[in-house]
Amino acid sequence: MQTYLVGGAVRDRLLGVPTGDRDFVVVGATPEQMEQQGFRRVGRQFPVFLHPRTGEEYALARTETKTGPGYRGFEVHASPDVTLEDDLRRRDLTINAMAEAPDGTVIDPWGGQRDLEARLLRHVSDAFREDPVRILRVARFAARLAGRGFSVAAETLALMREMVASGEAAHLVPERVWQEMELALGEPRPDVFITTLRDCGALAVLLPEVEVLFGVPQVARWHPEVDTGAHLLLTLQQVGARQAGAEVGYAVLTHDLGKAVTPREHWPKHHGHERHSQRLARRVSERLGVPTRFRDLAEHVACYHGVVHRAAELRPATILRLFKSVDALRRPERFELLLAACAADARGRTGREQDPYPQADYLRGALAAAARVTAADVAGEGHVGPAIGRALDRARVRAITQYRSMQQDN
Repeated sequence: MQTYLVGGAVRDRLLGVPTGDRDFVVVGATPEQMEQQGFRRVGRQFPVFLHPRTGEEYALARTETKTGPGYRGFEVHASPDVTLEDDLRRRDLTINAMAEAPDGTVIDPWGGQRDLEARLLRHVSDAFREDPVRILRVARFAARLAGRGFSVAAETLALMREMVASGEAAHLVPERVWQEMELALGEPRPDVFITTLRDCGALAVLLPEVEVLFGVPQVARWHPEVDTGAHLLLTLQQVGARQAGAEVGYAVLTHDLGKAVTPREHWPKHHGHERHSQRLARRVSERLGVPTRFRDLAEHVACYHGVVHRAAELRPATILRLFKSVDALRRPERFELLLAACAADARGRTGREQDPYPQADYLRGALAAAARVTAADVAGEGHVGPAIGRALDRARVRAITQYRSMQQDN
């Protein structure tokens, strides 16, 4: 019975980056032996155990045989005769197929250290094609490591294209697509996740609403990059560069979907695209089973990013309607995410990456002014029922008006 540290922990140590969770593989053991030593079994499809003291995961060495389409179509074989090399062979990328012995020795049968030095994301073996989730994982690792100079190996990208062409990507279940997408949108280069999926043809299968943005022109005065898809990538770069997080990343990903449905005769203008973007963002969220907090923010950003960009021109009553529409008075933390997405949108344009975004501070101040007015402030005016709410709105409009006057004086 031999235990090895495997996967990401080994990769990250060799890269010199902080290591997250540690995973272990156990060679030469049976499930009964693991349980006798106090390990608690948690794996349903294959034998994974939790360490009785540390809670870290220990999986028995295993092999997998493809039995059907999709990522669930596998038969797992785990027994004491499965070697460490057998187990590492079934992994996705060479940089994830290394192990470390208790004495610190690195076991690297598939060239992971070589590819770390070459900055390549390369598949371990042809078994890669058996699991379509690996398409998403490669794109996610590309998003994580692009800033360190990594790229997808040509032969791996070719294999991913073959998998998409054979229909494997169509078998991906929504929850697995979303799981990988959420992680990727929080990486340093979420734009690379999209370009990698597009390069292998998977974007058109998994996110056709995003794929069709490429080639749709915009007014060059406002968008020097012109192409809507290019703008999306620049905006996602802003999300990663400013560490805005996956919620903002998803809102940015879906904020301009409506531009793809603008009739060609109206190009490059896209009047009213916000309403269409909101509808399409909802459709994507429903299809992928996106969590409520992600879908709500995405719809708000899709619908109101143009309004936020015009903050300085808005009347106080319009600003209050914006706050009420996005529930900013009760959810100021979500409003901050909306402002972050709008700032990324404004800066996601060629040559404007470092532009200031004063709209955010202006609206923060207006929100603070409105929030200082409470129902208690109008309670003595004798209002009852719905009239209290209307009086509160009027008082908040006055507060925003006063705030705006102070800003103009300064």
